[in-house]
Amino acid sequence: MPVRNAPGSDWIWTRERDLLVFGGAAVAALGLGFGLRGVAGGVVPEWAWLAFVLGLDVAHVWSTLFRTYLDQEELRQRRLVYGGVPLACYALGCVAYHVSARFFWGALAYVAVFHFVRQQAGWLAIARARAKLHAPIDRRLDDAVIFCATGVPLVHWHAHLPRSFHWFVEGDFVAASSVTECAKKLFLPASVVYGLLAVAYVVRSLQHARSGRSLWTKHLVVVSTAAVWWGGIVLVDDDFTFTVTNVTLHAVPYLALLWGYAQARSEERPGRLVARFLGAGFCGFFTLLLGLAFVEEFVWDRLVWHERTWLFGAGNAFDGGTLAWLVPLLALPQATHYVLDGLLWRQKDGGRAQARALGFAVDGARTERDPEA
Repeated sequence: MPVRNAPGSDWIWTRERDLLVFGGAAVAALGLGFGLRGVAGGVVPEWAWLAFVLGLDVAHVWSTLFRTYLDQEELRQRRLVYGGVPLACYALGCVAYHVSARFFWGALAYVAVFHFVRQQAGWLAIARARAKLHAPIDRRLDDAVIFCATGVPLVHWHAHLPRSFHWFVEGDFVAASSVTECAKKLFLPASVVYGLLAVAYVVRSLQHARSGRSLWTKHLVVVSTAAVWWGGIVLVDDDFTFTVTNVTLHAVPYLALLWGYAQARSEERPGRLVARFLGAGFCGFFTLLLGLAFVEEFVWDRLVWHERTWLFGAGNAFDGGTLAWLVPLLALPQATHYVLDGLLWRQKDGGRAQARALGFAVDGARTERDPEA
């Protein structure tokens, strides 16, 4: 594990790691998303699907296993949560799909959007806690800015439906004329509010800077979120650019977090299952995730999508009644990931491994907690 900075640090982990995980992910997302869009022709080619959808998006979902189901002690402590959440997600998914397939995908899309937005707000909360910024104004201003940085592009998206891209499937966002017209009227005033909040954020940051607080990671999260969400959604109407920017900024920091957690947990329990998976280092960790992602996409394609016979072979076709039970089952890893991710990282009793993974470990015996968690 990297050596942690002292309490009140401008960084979550270390300067190098924070710059790589947050700044590097944003630069890569924007550079690849805009630099290669001419080559991709606006669509997601197969190589990009393999790299960004399977290799990052689906793989990062499975990394939650290292925080949950691969940890025997964690399972014993929260059996109700880890047993009940998948059952509840499946039941709700079946109810939604029996209403209609479009309702199911729309509901899942909006849950996913909320998950993506909350993750960025979560990184801000962690950076703020690491820097020991406990004033209510900082929390409120940070949340307002990050919700505008993500929410205003989403308003633009709804104001210009249909787009050349979608979250999961075509038509998953509500495209009713009343929603579209409301979004069009809301976009300009929301953008003005966004601009005013951005100015307020800069002013507050200058106040911190004058007192000797640079807060680099916090600013990296804000700037990268604003640039990627605006660039990938508002500036262009391009499936390739949206996919690359959206997935990279979301998945890379999460994979870094889970890698850090798995390392810390394996040091606490060297003989347990997690430690065995990490014997080959990050390559072993990521190879396992890629394998699980491949299996998931194999099943999806063979049973539902039938889009990549060159990779997965020919599949089987099912009627709508069977799909109403099958699709929610296949979507269970994603749905469970969304719910568990909202429960786990804010718990005060998350343990020393979680504290270390979030940058709060000061030394081998003492950890610092986030008072907002």
